[in-house]
This record gives sequence, C-alpha cells and structure tokens, in this order.
Amino acid sequence: MSSQHHIDDFMRGRIIGKIEEGRKITDVAREFDIAHSVVSRLWKSFKTTGMCNRRHGGGRVRNTTPAEDRYIVLSAKRNRRTTAQQVANQFLAASGKQISRKTVARRLRGGGLYARRPVVCVPLTRQHRTARLQRCREHHNWTEQD
Repeated sequence: MSSQHHIDDFMRGRIIGKIEEGRKITDVAREFDIAHSVVSRLWKSFKTTGMCNRRHGGGRVRNTTPAEDRYIVLSAKRNRRTTAQQVANQFLAASGKQISRKTVARRLRGGGLYARRPVVCVPLTRQHRTARLQRCREHHNWTEQD
C-alpha cells in the first residue's frame, strides 16, 4: 500500500475515470497501489454527490476570524508593553467577544510576536557596586600567574 495519506484531486479524477471506463475497483486499486476500500469509498462518494473532492477535516472552530486575528496583532504592535490579558480586554471592549489570554498569545505567535520575559536577577545595591569597583581597581594589573 502507498505511504500517501491523502490522494490529490488529479489522482482522484484519474481513479474515477478508470472506473467510468468500465474497469473493476479491485484492478484500479491495484494499479494505483491504493487500498480497495479507499477506491470503493471514493467511487461511492462520486456516485452520490457527483464530485470527488476531499472533505475538509473536522476540528474545533476557531474563536476568532482572520480579520480579528489581524486586529489583535495590530493592537499589540501599537503598544508593545501590553500584556496578553490587556489585549484580550481591549478585544472584548471593541468586539464584544470574550477570548482568553492563551488565545491572544497564540494569535500573536501566529503574527510573529513572541513574549519575552526579562531575566530575573538580584538588583545591585550601592554597596555592591562600590565593592565591585574597589576589587576591580585592586586587581586590574594582575597577571595570569597571580
């Protein structure tokens, strides 16, 4: 059996054409190296609908439209310091649709914007800075052997 997952439209047309010529489903399946059940299902679908197009897959319906996605990205670009939650709140005020912070983050990622968190470190006090400077001044002329 072929390693293809989906048959393209051109191949579907060829398969339907062979069957319409009067060839058997088993022979057509063997010729194209496709499972008999796939060819049979394709022929049955063609007979009932008159088309051999592939049905679109299922999946959850997106909460936002492409235009709304562009709005989310644009509002984040206008003010780069807004958080995803703030963008979600702006979107709710503008459109009346409730979306989550994660949805906003996914849409921004799709628009090429990625969240970056600043590195968390201990801030240096004045004493730290003076001690560092003093140590540097003491050791600035040391060699590798020292």
